[in-house]
Amino acid sequence: MHIEGRPKIAIIDPNTLAVLGLKQLLQNVLPIMTVDTFGSFAELEASHPDSYFHYFAAMNIVLENKAFFTERKRKTIVLTLSLDSTSTLSDFHSLCINVPEQELVRSLLSLQQSAHGHGKNMPPMPEVLNRKILSDREIEVMSLIVQGYINKEIAEKLNIGLATVITHRKNIMDKLGMKSVSALTIYAVMHGYVDINKI
Repeated sequence: MHIEGRPKIAIIDPNTLAVLGLKQLLQNVLPIMTVDTFGSFAELEASHPDSYFHYFAAMNIVLENKAFFTERKRKTIVLTLSLDSTSTLSDFHSLCINVPEQELVRSLLSLQQSAHGHGKNMPPMPEVLNRKILSDREIEVMSLIVQGYINKEIAEKLNIGLATVITHRKNIMDKLGMKSVSALTIYAVMHGYVDINKI
């Protein structure tokens, strides 16, 4: 469903699995965006391509439609399967999607921060996302979770019982409506609770 006034992102990639996975991550990283997916350039062309804020496009799609994407290269992010810089297109921002989830989340966050002058050009977060939802203790626990500490280590660091950590963990996930540590990581970095270099 498209919410009026929300910026839209298009993902154009014939690989359905890659598209669905990326869509899920993007919606976590940029909850204010509407993400549409297209299996081919023709599908994108048929639905007002210029109404999109960004295109995440598979390398082959960009190469086959170079003129279109070159004209819009500031809005285009090329999805590559290799980290090898010689295989990326030098004019475009690119994102390697063939990496572990944690790394992909990190790349998306750095891309979002660098592409938008540290988020200055980003639309404002909806009020509900700006409100402080978590208690101070929950924020401490969350920050340790996303830095990769296990429950036992968190309990030791904060001098609390293991059962308490588990309860906090469940409450954090419930309050934020998140299902995975990756989603939590994105939330923590976007809200400035954790430095991106610590994840």
